[in-house]
Amino acid sequence: MGHWGQYVVYLLIGMAFGVALEVSGFANAPLLAAQFYFRNMTVLKVMFGAIVTAMVLVFFTAAIGLLDYSLVYVNETYLWPGIVGGLIMGVGFILGGYCPGTSVVGAAVGKIDGIIFVLGVLFGIFAFGETVGFYEAFWHSSYMGRFTIPEWLGLPYGVVVVGVVLMALFMFWGAEQLEHIFGGRDLSKEPKWRYYAGAGLLGLAVLTAIIGQPTTEQKWARIEATETARLDNREVQIHPAELALTMTDDTLRTIILDVRPEADFNLFHLQEARHAPLAVLPDMLDELR
Repeated sequence: MGHWGQYVVYLLIGMAFGVALEVSGFANAPLLAAQFYFRNMTVLKVMFGAIVTAMVLVFFTAAIGLLDYSLVYVNETYLWPGIVGGLIMGVGFILGGYCPGTSVVGAAVGKIDGIIFVLGVLFGIFAFGETVGFYEAFWHSSYMGRFTIPEWLGLPYGVVVVGVVLMALFMFWGAEQLEHIFGGRDLSKEPKWRYYAGAGLLGLAVLTAIIGQPTTEQKWARIEATETARLDNREVQIHPAELALTMTDDTLRTIILDVRPEADFNLFHLQEARHAPLAVLPDMLDELR
């Protein structure tokens, strides 16, 4: 596909996402704020529905070997800065009627409040960049790396996927009950297909749990024929200049493993390199993720 082909795909996905937000009414600040008063829970249902759908598809395609989940970028966890940031964003959402993304939707359709909110977001980004030095220690505190719910609970990914889908379905039901109580919504007029959609999503989640996520050995077995030849031909080796640049990039967590015999490692090795014989690499996978 190449870089330009990927850019076209990104553009089309972004356009589709923008259309979905606008069609869902996310350019309407009163509708967005209504969720905080339990009168209209469209935001929760649309966004949570998108999240659980993407989650099920990611882990189902990983289970059947179409996707390598280990290559999917997952934001690293900074626990307390994330909690504080979420609280700040929540306050801004209920006061301004928009979140950063929905404000762009509002601005795109000419909403004055959306445009003002976007300008406020840009000013906030500028202010953060100019003041972060005063609280940088907190900003980088409570670092937990790539920390996921299955790792936290010690459960298989498939089990967590089923649990999250069940939680989402319960929240959708609860959201409709709140809309009925506080917003006077007539649930008898709601489309029946939503029940079939929920059942289908749950069924796919259960199938994902039954299949399970592939082990490292199973992943390698699928690509061994082609990747062994690439390794032998040194097609996947990092260029020395690229390694040097990576080592000096403070935004990256670089780990250098030296798999040579210990005697060779003791004679010479790169700065900050760790001696890790091939035999122990499987035991280090969790640490390296």
